[in-house]
Amino acid sequence: MDPSPSSQPEFDYLFKLLMIGDSGVGKSSLLLRFTSDSFEDLSPTIGVDFKVKMVTIGGKKLKLAIWDTAGQERFRTLTSSYYRGAQGIIMVYDVTRRDTFTNLSDVWAKEIDLYSTNQDCIKMLVGNKVDKEIERTVSKKEGIDFAREYGCLFLECSAKTRVNVEQCFEELVLKILETPSLLTEGSAGLKKNIFKQKPPPADASTSSCC
Repeated sequence: MDPSPSSQPEFDYLFKLLMIGDSGVGKSSLLLRFTSDSFEDLSPTIGVDFKVKMVTIGGKKLKLAIWDTAGQERFRTLTSSYYRGAQGIIMVYDVTRRDTFTNLSDVWAKEIDLYSTNQDCIKMLVGNKVDKEIERTVSKKEGIDFAREYGCLFLECSAKTRVNVEQCFEELVLKILETPSLLTEGSAGLKKNIFKQKPPPADASTSSCC
């Protein structure tokens, strides 16, 4: 092989982010809006999907591998292994569906405690669908209180109107960049390549990973 400057990594850190929450809260729509700035009403994710986005945040070139998990309970056993090595976890609920908010503490926060392998992992609470303000059933104050109790960052956003979508990911990544243990992992990830994890099931989209 011809040795060339391209053997230098084209980014400073590789971070793994995980999106969790009930089915239908808009995780895939948020991811699509962030990675390709488009919006679609998507059908529920089967198993797990992920997308890669190159960004420059805080003066660093970053490769973000963002894993989008199925919210449906029958896929829950698949998702435990996807927590491994995640530097950031985004918990998403729908501000118009109270059950998706109460399930954060009943289901999802417990999963993080069980499966997350990074003690310093940064958590971001995201209330989606603020474009449906008249249908809101979860107040912003409740979101703030939950985030304070569980030590999360917090934003409300709308995948449909783009409000605060980029900020969700940027604020999370900036906090990761301020956490030395996660930076060490992010640079180690360049060497061991987190894509070499157990692959998602065959019916999940992985074509964008390479």
